[in-house]
Amino acid sequence: MNTSNLLKLVFLAAIWGSSFLFMRIAAPVLGPGVLIEYRVTFAAIFLAVVGLVLRKRLDLGKHWRHYLILGFFNSALPFLLFAFAAKTLTASVLSVLNATAPIWGAIVGAVWHRHMVSRRVMLGLALGTAGVAMLVGFDHVSSKEGAGLAIAAATLAAFSYSIATTYTKVAKSAQGVEPFANAHGSMWAAALLTIPALAIFPQPGEPTVGIMGAALALGVLCSGIAYLLYFGLVRDVGATSALTVTFLNPLFGILWGTLFLHEVVGWYTVAGAAIVITGTMLVTGYKIKLPWMQNTEAA
Repeated sequence: MNTSNLLKLVFLAAIWGSSFLFMRIAAPVLGPGVLIEYRVTFAAIFLAVVGLVLRKRLDLGKHWRHYLILGFFNSALPFLLFAFAAKTLTASVLSVLNATAPIWGAIVGAVWHRHMVSRRVMLGLALGTAGVAMLVGFDHVSSKEGAGLAIAAATLAAFSYSIATTYTKVAKSAQGVEPFANAHGSMWAAALLTIPALAIFPQPGEPTVGIMGAALALGVLCSGIAYLLYFGLVRDVGATSALTVTFLNPLFGILWGTLFLHEVVGWYTVAGAAIVITGTMLVTGYKIKLPWMQNTEAA
């Protein structure tokens, strides 16, 4: 991975880590339904403009069912769950819980393919569970009213991502669909699927310019631009190297929460995040490659 791609990777992690900051700012005022409807609609419009410029087709007649499935499990459901949890949990806790998605993916994949996981994966699962338990057990946010439900919602959101990942790997309907089309089509599908949530989660407050700015940033920056960066990295350095962003997201989630929301970062936050990231690396089989090591990974 050259310097340019490394900077893109760090920038992508910073963007995705900031999504929890923006949700913490906007969710208490807009509510989960309105906020996420804004997010996916802004992202869909942005990607539509990019698609027109790049002349990218969606082929809705052929792939609409695929877009609906992917839009539900990869966007609508996890976004709503994280936005609901953001009313109670800190950006730091949210970002660490989000990092457990690959761990859940290992479980879903094992069940789907009906095979036993390796000892390495089992150790990763145990570490991930221990890290989350340490984080939520010691963090003062766990004593808040509704914290248990919020933690369950955020965990279910990470689990939803793992279902989406498994689906795109094994489902016939997902094969042969261009990555940009996946991002673009799934956002329009998510915008449609999120509509019922507007009735379930009414808007509790009146938005300010800052609140709407956070919603716009969630859609355009954290969804639209982030997807373009991610798929570009997958193309340039390979999926395994691009997956490194999963390990960096919590670092930026904690950083932004500390800088802008003045969240308290205790030893348990750092230790819990480190344990979860280590568990995730074991589960995904990721191997650290130092700059002086020969790069044998196919791009």
